[in-house]
Amino acid sequence: MQPGSIVRCRKRDWVLLPSDQPDVVLLRPLAGASDQVVAIHRRLADLVGYTLPEERLQPATFPLPTVDQVADAAAIRLLWQAARLTLREGAAPLRSLGRISIRPRTYQFVPLLMALRLHPVRLLIADDVGVGKTIEALLIARELIDRQEIRQLCVLCPPYLCEQWQHELTTKFHLDAVIIRSGTITQLERQVPPGKSIYAHYPIQVVSIDFVKTDRNRHQFLLHCPELVIVDEAHSAAAADERFQSQQQRHRLLQELAADAQRHLLLLTATPHSGIDAAFRSLLGLLRPEFATWQIAELAENQRATLARYVVQRTRKDIELHWEEVRCFPSREAVDVTYDLSPEYRHLFERIYAFCSEIVHTGDHLHERQRRVRYWGALALLRCVMSSPAAARAALAARIDTLALADEESDFQPFIFEADDSRTNDEVPLPPVEASAQMLNDHERRRLHELIRLTKALAGPTADTKLQRCRDVVQQLLSEGFCPILWCRYIATADYLAEHLRQTLPETVQVVCVTGRMADNERRMLIESLTTDRPRVLVATDCLSEGINLQDRFNAVVHYDLPWNPNRLEQREGRVDRYGQLSSIVQVIRIYGRDNPVDGVVIDVLLNKAREIHRALGTYVPVPEDSASVTEAVLNALFLRRGRAGQQLELDLGVPAVEVLHRRWQQDAERERVNRTRFAQRALKPDEVRRELEATDAVLGDPTAVREFVLTAAQRLGLPIQPDRRRADVFLVDVSEATLNRLPAPIRAGLTPYLSTPHRSSLWRMSFVSPVPPEAEYLGRNHRFVTTLARFLFEDALANPQSAIAARCGVIRTRAVSRLTTLWLLRVRYLLEQPGQHPLLAEEVVVVGQQATGEWLDLDQALALLAAQPDANVSLAEKRELIDAALAQWLTLHQPIAAFLNERADVLEQSHKRIRQAVALRVRELALKPQLPPDLLGILVLQPMVAPR
Repeated sequence: MQPGSIVRCRKRDWVLLPSDQPDVVLLRPLAGASDQVVAIHRRLADLVGYTLPEERLQPATFPLPTVDQVADAAAIRLLWQAARLTLREGAAPLRSLGRISIRPRTYQFVPLLMALRLHPVRLLIADDVGVGKTIEALLIARELIDRQEIRQLCVLCPPYLCEQWQHELTTKFHLDAVIIRSGTITQLERQVPPGKSIYAHYPIQVVSIDFVKTDRNRHQFLLHCPELVIVDEAHSAAAADERFQSQQQRHRLLQELAADAQRHLLLLTATPHSGIDAAFRSLLGLLRPEFATWQIAELAENQRATLARYVVQRTRKDIELHWEEVRCFPSREAVDVTYDLSPEYRHLFERIYAFCSEIVHTGDHLHERQRRVRYWGALALLRCVMSSPAAARAALAARIDTLALADEESDFQPFIFEADDSRTNDEVPLPPVEASAQMLNDHERRRLHELIRLTKALAGPTADTKLQRCRDVVQQLLSEGFCPILWCRYIATADYLAEHLRQTLPETVQVVCVTGRMADNERRMLIESLTTDRPRVLVATDCLSEGINLQDRFNAVVHYDLPWNPNRLEQREGRVDRYGQLSSIVQVIRIYGRDNPVDGVVIDVLLNKAREIHRALGTYVPVPEDSASVTEAVLNALFLRRGRAGQQLELDLGVPAVEVLHRRWQQDAERERVNRTRFAQRALKPDEVRRELEATDAVLGDPTAVREFVLTAAQRLGLPIQPDRRRADVFLVDVSEATLNRLPAPIRAGLTPYLSTPHRSSLWRMSFVSPVPPEAEYLGRNHRFVTTLARFLFEDALANPQSAIAARCGVIRTRAVSRLTTLWLLRVRYLLEQPGQHPLLAEEVVVVGQQATGEWLDLDQALALLAAQPDANVSLAEKRELIDAALAQWLTLHQPIAAFLNERADVLEQSHKRIRQAVALRVRELALKPQLPPDLLGILVLQPMVAPR
């Protein structure tokens, strides 16, 4: 008994599956899937078989249909669809598509096809922000798992991205992942058998890179690391100098991982090049060691070609121009909104500006480090003041409450210049006091209390014109159908803004505020509590600008506080302007004061330059790595210029530091343009990718096939499904208790999660398109309801032919044929044999057609006839006669069917070899062999119309 054959055990028939253990037999029900596999110990079954003979494996055959199962053509087509949608180990070259719950775009398959031509698989995926690098990487992982080339997978990512990766793995790729980081390690270790490593026990892992980079955890991780490692935000693990110890630890970890020549490695980043060539080469060196020594700007032609096999880097513009026939991404419309400071706010600013100037200039006699601390602290306080009265009040009150002294170890830089590779601290910074070992004196206290009194008087839209302007912007956006995210720098500002909006916006508008004081799970739950049937506004700090994708609920961005790092600007906007955004337009609005010098320098020196480069290149280019020091030099003008108060607020934007920054930035932009042309993978043509997708769809079924199957089956089962009048691509399913009680038990169980309750509508919204519309659930071939429906129809047709709605035999009289034609629905199993591996089972459902003259139809002709419509009635007696003749004919077709399936296997074998071209895998020895005989699922006889005499 070969794998793929039919056997009988325990009084039922099974499909014998390949097993990598000689004494273990794997059995799958005839109409079942891989999640119903039963493992039986061969020797134990033989031993028990003396007492219980049914425990022994016996050869069997697939049951043939009978003349008592005759129905119409639609019932036969339903059986074909159900059988095809139950396949998981498809015979198509891309095996992963049988097990994922999304429909990736054509361009997202490019990294997968590149990966299948490498061994080991090592890629740098550097597509633009929002293109879908997570999907691209997990497609590769799922494919390697389904090919049994790997058994374990690890995602290394920053800790704040762990939940998002786990969600993507579980919901879209059906890979149950555990999160390994400091907060979960103890609980996970309790579930691991004694003596076994946590990294060896769990097959799918999402690991915090900052947890395993330490000496305490690194060695065990390296010892038991999975075969495939995906590194997200890989730019934060590039080589760095001694100032960046955390980044050095990450890079050392990746170097040790890459030292294993057989390990598969995927590096993901939207910003691979920070402007420092050595850091970029250090990432390339993880793919192949010699890449680290190549001078990227001076590559020979053969070097460029070699490197292009390992790197893919595409802009959105390139993708839409070369890869997709429809628009994949929204248009980003950027607007600037300005305001003028009120006289009261202007007075506060000048008072605090004078206060900050004293902090800076009274420290002239201190050491350089101490002077820098004073400078940063003063700048942080000034930024708080211009953020909101609430942030200013919190910063000033903190100074009084703590009575703390800032020493030379204090570091205010993170409060000013947002880092790219770490989470921004959104708390209000504590400004330094004067260099003295004494407490604040009475004069200082009175002065601070007076400043605090001024901030309290400014709260509200009357004196706070920034708040007033933002409220007007939000109301305008809501009236135009947009749902905005308002980005703030500080928690105090976010709370202040959210409270004002709750008081002034209509009650129908949902307003939530998310800040860094909340745990990751609390933030997610708060966002998920927002319903898409009502307007919504999210006020957030930059704790949300990293990691959580928000495109399914929001389609506009308002920068209430301007970021002082242009890279943060793109991170904020990228939360909504990305793949999966259903709105055709994303609004981006910057709010700043026309007479605010702090905003002025940030706009003119940094943000406008970033926007200019984006318009020219189609993507954002990171600000040069030393931007913090450049920005510091520019903003220094706030405190170093002397003169009248009004003149102190004017900035000299022509300083040499600005010119140097812009020149370097422009050079980086040109380098990015060259790289994105070089690594855009234009040699891989869209038609080549579509050919492989069409071959896979022919075996597994595409979204259109899923839609037709679900709607047809639901109609025959009496399950009401109606189109949503508001959206043509959304359907409403009646899941009321009365409706569900009329359905068969398995279908009712599949719909139980959607059963209406007093708090839930009786209509379940679902869609067959991906990305899925708001509030709807995507129904792909692997959705629970689709698999339940397909399995029930298939099993019912085999077990209860008299009452089943999907039939195994059908006869129609139709104008679609001119001669009597018989279609055979066959389920074929192949063994995919690969050198050095256990064979894999591969399946497909094909329609084979033969005319009464003996002429065979090609596959496309036969499949088209399966959809033929009846044009006249056929009596039951005639139907039975025609099916009886077809069954007799089937018994004589063993040789021609075997010859046809061998030819079919050759075609599939070539497609497998074409797609997996890595020389190291000895692809030439790959073979695909049909396991005969195939399962005869059903028969459809098409009788031609007799011309009237």
